[in-house]
Amino acid sequence: MSQSKPASIFNIAVIVAALGYFVDIYDLLLFTIVREPSLAGLGVDLKVKADVIAASTKVINWQMWGLLLGGIIWGIMGDKKGRLSVLFGSIILYSIANFLTGFVDSVGQYATARFVAGIGLAGELGAGITLVSELLPKNKRGIGTSLVAGIGLFGAVAAYFTFKFTDDWRLCYKIGAGLGVLLLFLRITVAESGMFNAVKQQSVVRGNFFMFFTDAKRFRKYILAILIGLPTWFVIGVLVNLSNRFATEFYGENKIESGRAIMYAYAAIAVGDILVGLVSQYFKSRKKALYLFYFFAVVSGIYFFSGSIKNDSSMYIACAALGFSTGFWAIFVTMGAEQFGTNLRATAATTIPNMVRGSLPLINMLFVDFLQGSAGYSFVKSAVITGIIVMIITLVAAYFTEETFHKDLNYIEAEEMMP
Repeated sequence: MSQSKPASIFNIAVIVAALGYFVDIYDLLLFTIVREPSLAGLGVDLKVKADVIAASTKVINWQMWGLLLGGIIWGIMGDKKGRLSVLFGSIILYSIANFLTGFVDSVGQYATARFVAGIGLAGELGAGITLVSELLPKNKRGIGTSLVAGIGLFGAVAAYFTFKFTDDWRLCYKIGAGLGVLLLFLRITVAESGMFNAVKQQSVVRGNFFMFFTDAKRFRKYILAILIGLPTWFVIGVLVNLSNRFATEFYGENKIESGRAIMYAYAAIAVGDILVGLVSQYFKSRKKALYLFYFFAVVSGIYFFSGSIKNDSSMYIACAALGFSTGFWAIFVTMGAEQFGTNLRATAATTIPNMVRGSLPLINMLFVDFLQGSAGYSFVKSAVITGIIVMIITLVAAYFTEETFHKDLNYIEAEEMMP
């Protein structure tokens, strides 16, 4: 697809980016869905909660560190070598890692495989959003990127039902690898961004990650772009992921499955991510759309902790409501791409969402180590305080974030030094 036909939001670049993110989310959430059977298959005694927590924390933390490292690697490559190089390279790496995950025989090998997969998974969304943002006209790019994220997020639903259908966690990882290989053939039909090709011909620094830290204004924009996305991983990583534990605290004995709760949440996030593009289009504003979904997040959070959840059905409904309220991922990543010039855009769009994903260990540190451990607060009270802190930080960051709805993306970032 060349830039001679920029008007259609259903062009091949949008479709391929959406399918790529679908596979990305399938693989990213698969561990959470198959956590217990996979750990049991590697010899972890599920009756010893401390062993389960230690093993699962090790695996998920290594995957998150892989995402952080991969975000920087692929972001730099996206601006130096091109958006398509990332789309090809990342899918090859995480397809290989997922295939090998199907053969691990220890928790250590599992963590290593997920670390490598995390590096690969980090490149998919940022490169796709950058490419789509540069191919579509500014009055349609919000809808285009929302379609990418909305369709892609249904990958979590696919992961859940794939496991339910196969009941074989190793096969699920191998299927994820196979889906990645199929995507490689589709990507052959996608052309590089015209904006990137134009910048490539100029004598300008591209993909210098440290440029985010050498100019005060650019540094401020970069940090704010990360902070506005924090509620997404607090909701998924704490509230939804630990929904069975919250259910025990709220009403006692339950049969909540974390994988099923995540499936409901991500299905709702996908719906929200499609709608947020239309909301942004209606308001002609990215920030107003964000504020609306932040409002939904606050209301959903209040409902979650209100004492109204008294059975498994209402817990799943609460998880879906929380998921929908954080369905601003597409606009959040799009805003990250729109904040910066073409020579840094892929680096920004790829590192920003992975910095947010990488914030989960820090959020867990506040939630578990400080509030529950040092301060001695209860499990529920610690979660409430953590949520309030996250939302305050996010709302302040959103207030100071630049509106980018009407912004022309055909510009570059000049090298400037921090005064």
